[in-house]
Amino acid sequence: MAGRWIDFGQYGAAGVPGAQALARQLDELLTGVTSPVDSDRGLEARLRYLTASPAGYQAMDRAGIAVTQRTLLRWLSGESHPHHANLQRLDTAYWDLRRRNVARDLKRRLNAEGRGTRMEIYPVDQAGVATAHRRALPPRSLNVRLLWDDMVDAWLTADRTTLDDIWDDIISGLDSQYDAYSYVTAVGFG
Repeated sequence: MAGRWIDFGQYGAAGVPGAQALARQLDELLTGVTSPVDSDRGLEARLRYLTASPAGYQAMDRAGIAVTQRTLLRWLSGESHPHHANLQRLDTAYWDLRRRNVARDLKRRLNAEGRGTRMEIYPVDQAGVATAHRRALPPRSLNVRLLWDDMVDAWLTADRTTLDDIWDDIISGLDSQYDAYSYVTAVGFG
């Protein structure tokens, strides 16, 4: 990262950029099939989900799965199994579709009818920092409003630049210490 954070971690602090922490927390809210894609149960669940709607076929196209309807039916029936590369593509397509399908619900829940959602920000881990270089950085908590739609949209499209901008908007509400939270250990949504 450029700018004054080019030397982040030089004293032993550990953390990630705030935008990355936002994306991770949104990933945590995403639920779906837990069986591995290479298990019969996991493969069948993903195939059924993907073949249930035109959006599933679009997700498979985006993931680079170019197979015939006949091949899909053979996979669904268990007559044949996709090779490793297609298993990975099916998994990618499944999670892409899950993200798209839950995005609207995430926005609704996080916006909370205009009240917003409380966000907890956990500062960088300073366990590896010598005492002389440590800073007093308590966890912070603030209510976030009006940013959830843009945040979920940026997460959905993996738009790191927009997530960075949103993170800057969020931490600007932390008064004079905002810059100390450019990197964090994690964030949580209450």
